[in-house]
Amino acid sequence: MHPWLPFEWIAATRFLREGRMQSLLIIVGVGVGVSVIVFMSALLTGLQGNLLKRTLSSQAHIVLLPPEEIARPQRADAGVLQKQAQRLRSIDQWQNIRARLAAMPEIAAVSPVASGPAFAVRGEANKSVTLLGIEPAHYTRIIALDEKIVAGSLRLNAGEAVIGNELARELGAGVGDKLRLNSASGATDTLTITGLFDLGNKGVNAPNVYVGLRTAQTLLDLVGGVSSIDLGLVDIYSAETIARRLTAETGLQADSWIKTNAQFFTALTSQKVSSNVIRFFVGLSVAFGIASVLVVSVVQRAREIGILRAMGTTRGQILRTFLLQGGIVGLCGSLLGSLLAWLFLSLWQTLARNPDGTPMFAITVELWLVLVSAAGATLVGILAAFIPARRAAALDPVVAIRG
Repeated sequence: MHPWLPFEWIAATRFLREGRMQSLLIIVGVGVGVSVIVFMSALLTGLQGNLLKRTLSSQAHIVLLPPEEIARPQRADAGVLQKQAQRLRSIDQWQNIRARLAAMPEIAAVSPVASGPAFAVRGEANKSVTLLGIEPAHYTRIIALDEKIVAGSLRLNAGEAVIGNELARELGAGVGDKLRLNSASGATDTLTITGLFDLGNKGVNAPNVYVGLRTAQTLLDLVGGVSSIDLGLVDIYSAETIARRLTAETGLQADSWIKTNAQFFTALTSQKVSSNVIRFFVGLSVAFGIASVLVVSVVQRAREIGILRAMGTTRGQILRTFLLQGGIVGLCGSLLGSLLAWLFLSLWQTLARNPDGTPMFAITVELWLVLVSAAGATLVGILAAFIPARRAAALDPVVAIRG
């Protein structure tokens, strides 16, 4: 017996040791529940991170575009509106807008882009492409194009271009070859291919041709202008809110990645909701398991509780004894669960592999997740023990001793 330990701790640990089989089973039960929560949380975080990385690997968080031109009446007497054909236009005073955007704390990067349709021609082969004029130093802070180069380098000086590996295959071109670009305005330029990129999306690799901003401005007849401004955000989930605000403040059309990928974002949200529901019911089952074991413990130890009460133990001490039992069970179960979750995740990363042998996606168990799970399981244990603890504290000593 340790005289410096409080009575509640001594009684709680003794009760747990005497019913060690029950205690062990409930700790394992709590551990399994916690491991499911930690495993699901880490797996879901890794999966969503991988999906977002693939989705946003080729698009900005927000794209600012010139406002659509106003429709005009088709006939003066009929009042029928005919939507005007949208032509390639520059954003008015885009340098000033760029400076304002760069000063906003919510925006991590700003990149002007001059883009439009063109034809890529090499020998007898030709392909309809999208010409993208960028400033690499700013653009790569939003889309990591420099990390996606599979041949050559991201060099976009005058007379140079970077194309997707899919387009290179279709045109039979490689690094160092010449490529002629014909724009819709009638301008023509012959460029040297300095690099090939692979963004992991065939639909992006095939049509996109990156050139320097000034080169694109000349080809697209946007001298000194840009057709859009790409934005990278600190918090990608605030994209739609910030896009609405920017539309109101600048008058430009702001398309967020959430709006552009509405179905994908809805699927992510549904996935989060379903995961939270599963976690809730797992936590509820853990709570009922702890409560049921402690209720049985109160019934089995009614005589001992009565003797303790007759010897002067207060109702508060009895109450705290059983609350402490619930907390100990929850804490031990959470530690066991964290260990099990780590083993399950390690097994998952070993078995879940892409065809080339690389991990399907990165999964990391963050410290905050383990700490939150441990604190949550301990709290659930204490709350689950509250009703049995009140029942134990309310026992009449005489009735309890008589059995």
